[in-house]
Amino acid sequence: MKVARIAMLAAVAATAAVYAAPAEAKSCFKKAAEGNALTEGLAKFQVDAALLQAVDWGIYGTWVTGNGTPGYSFGPRAYKCEAAGIGWSCRGSATLCKLD
Repeated sequence: MKVARIAMLAAVAATAAVYAAPAEAKSCFKKAAEGNALTEGLAKFQVDAALLQAVDWGIYGTWVTGNGTPGYSFGPRAYKCEAAGIGWSCRGSATLCKLD
């Protein structure tokens, strides 16, 4: 009986730990976007702009003026670009984290 109770408590503790972990993980999220422009660099800029707009227009406005992304980390971006009919098309993704 005592062993069953200990096993039950261990299962409850493990379940609680699993459910507690996502609360911390919710502060980071992955986003993806696409950008099109005449140059590859501008297409990547369009991707970055779309990523930030999808999260928070306020940080986009601050970022576009050259003042970073206060309140968020805007980690490394991954791009896949190719020449389009006119200009470039890039798809990109990034992990953003809300800073506490």
